[in-house]
Amino acid sequence: MTRMTRRAFGRTALTGGAATLAAPALAQTQPEYVWRMTSSFPRALDTIFGTSEHFRDRIAELTEGRMKIEIFAPGEIVGGLQALDAATEGTVEMAHTGSYYFVGKNEAFAFGTSVPFGLNTRQQNAWLYQGGGIDICNDFYKGYNLIGLPFGNTGAQMGGWFRREINTVDDLKGLKLRVGGFAGRVFARLGAVPQQIAGGDVYPALERGTIDAAEWVGPYDDEKLGFAKVAPYYYAPGWWEGSTTIHLFINLDAWNALPPFFKTAIATAAAEADLWTITKYDALNPDAITRLIQQGAQLRWFSEEIMGACYEATQAVMTETAEANAEFRKIYDQWKAFQAKENFWFQVAEVPFERFVYQRSRDKG
Repeated sequence: MTRMTRRAFGRTALTGGAATLAAPALAQTQPEYVWRMTSSFPRALDTIFGTSEHFRDRIAELTEGRMKIEIFAPGEIVGGLQALDAATEGTVEMAHTGSYYFVGKNEAFAFGTSVPFGLNTRQQNAWLYQGGGIDICNDFYKGYNLIGLPFGNTGAQMGGWFRREINTVDDLKGLKLRVGGFAGRVFARLGAVPQQIAGGDVYPALERGTIDAAEWVGPYDDEKLGFAKVAPYYYAPGWWEGSTTIHLFINLDAWNALPPFFKTAIATAAAEADLWTITKYDALNPDAITRLIQQGAQLRWFSEEIMGACYEATQAVMTETAEANAEFRKIYDQWKAFQAKENFWFQVAEVPFERFVYQRSRDKG
């Protein structure tokens, strides 16, 4: 990431966006651009797909219409899981997707989105914006002719929808589970059969019994996609996604050809979209989980046995991957040191505060 872009991110975080741009007269002296963005997410999801629409509208405002973004849903140009390749190759200038969808190319893609038992949302944002995460990830992404910007966070996700109850580690054996990112490696180690399926294809696979379980995001999106109709047991937590950053990937050649004014506009609008997404999820999920329970969803929590086994498997898989993949290890070592400091700090103030408040809330019914 260029020094200018890092400054733009810092100013955006403090000011909320538009004030970082120069006077409107500057926009009138700039060239005009029409860029295309392909998304991995269905149009029906006004949260995660809506991030791209919010970004499009803000770019138009910030550039006084001199940059227009055309958004394409999965299948309109490429499939949902081909979004990153389309940006790498220049088929489109932008891709709206989760970096961890592409761990099959390189496990290092996991860090930009989420790794199991990783950072929570505030910690993830601290790492990306202030702890060097954006820069170290972009050093990796440039090998794929891309620059990546944080572009929305879902917060801690749910553990997904299951056609039958999962009570012990043995219940995971043979389980065909749609799960994104690095978590598939962990589930496979415990005997499950992970499946990488694009968002729009998850419901029919679950309905037909092609898979036994599926995780997506959380109550608001899951309600829209109708998973409760075909899998009654709704598990928490999504230990593999304690925070989930979606990315805006930009073709590096197209990015480098932009004047500084447009780079600043994109950085500003992307940071706004990042904030817009997590606040929207946090506002909408509480009512959605209540509705789902009223509609018959059976809320369950993974047992301590399952959580413990998954944690130990995660540590083993992360260590093995770091030993085999130098690019993964470079990010992992920096990320792990940051996580240790963050976890210590959160245990000092954040966790005791939350534990007390939530306990009192439960006591009062």
